[in-house]
Amino acid sequence: MRIILFDDPSRECLLPLTYTRPVADLRIGILTIAEKWAKRFTDQPISFKTIDYLQPKFSLQIDTDNLLINGSVCPDESLCSAVNGLKSGEALVQDEILIALRLDAKGVQSFENDSKSYKLITYEHDFVKISYPEDLFKLNDIELRKDFKLLTSGRTSASIDHTNTILGDDFFAEEGAVAYCSTFNTLEGPIYLAKNTQVWEGSHVRGSFALCEHSQVKMGSKIYGATTIGPHCRLGGEVNNSILQAYSSKGHEGFLGNSVLGEWCNIGADTNNSNLKNNYAEVRLWDYKKQSFRKTGLQFCGLIMADHAKCGINTMFNTGTVVGVSANVFGAGYPRNYVPDFAWGGAQGFEVYALNKVFETAELVYQRRNRTFDQKEKDILSKVFELTEQYRRF
Repeated sequence: MRIILFDDPSRECLLPLTYTRPVADLRIGILTIAEKWAKRFTDQPISFKTIDYLQPKFSLQIDTDNLLINGSVCPDESLCSAVNGLKSGEALVQDEILIALRLDAKGVQSFENDSKSYKLITYEHDFVKISYPEDLFKLNDIELRKDFKLLTSGRTSASIDHTNTILGDDFFAEEGAVAYCSTFNTLEGPIYLAKNTQVWEGSHVRGSFALCEHSQVKMGSKIYGATTIGPHCRLGGEVNNSILQAYSSKGHEGFLGNSVLGEWCNIGADTNNSNLKNNYAEVRLWDYKKQSFRKTGLQFCGLIMADHAKCGINTMFNTGTVVGVSANVFGAGYPRNYVPDFAWGGAQGFEVYALNKVFETAELVYQRRNRTFDQKEKDILSKVFELTEQYRRF
């Protein structure tokens, strides 16, 4: 049996984060949504059914028996049991949400995210679904606790240096995790340090918190839950309830709160984002599907930054700012609340960040991490450049 994670209509509402990945490749908690399902279906290969230009990187593998699962839905024990119990031609649904269905190869090829052709099984329990970018940090505590239990149940933490102070019992370090002269407070939520991670001297961490493989917390950092630092990231300064997907750096002083950074982002020194409006009003975010600003229902909402986006030193981001793919923001003053994909500039104005220049920078960034910026990556960014041209009317 094959496990296939499909994008549902929420993919459009999750832009710009999903311009460069399927929905199931988003990280929330400790793991990506795809990794969560893979941990629960350990003997079954995972693949993706997503938009055409992403398929070469995120492959689709079809068998005679296939379990299609909504990539925006996070698993738990009850949901996994219901999904695993589906028979061929049956679909698990709740209200208008198609959660999962079981199909043969022909059914997968003709699948169009429509449950009308299948025998419907109603799922009556609550579950976590990611529909908008702000859901990632809003629901991160729930998923971090679930992932912590999943990854550590029945296991014993590796020891860390005696110079650290640990409050509470929900602390887990994988072998190879290193920390010195820091405090870890798990009284409000669990703390997880993956293998080959480092927490440098003088850092203060409150749970819930996850530091994923090969990532570092720099000296004197102040981290509040619920925060997740994905693999190969570097973190410094003050951070609250935020997620870095992977390969991104916020290595210096400055505040990041109620925010999500994609991959290959870089935050300049002393950059700050606002996560609360001066009048305490509800925060609105740019919505690519509506092509207008959307009410979030949140009082605290910071920065949504897509893959390959960067900002210079001392950048100031207003409450509820969305920065598109490969945007480069710099200069004095507050840039607008929506910075289009492949924009170059700041409060004084923007111009188009030429694609050849984007590629030059990406190649250098990948080299620093011993990765190759290959043709698949170039093709994805080229397509996103084409799709987002309408927003660059500078």
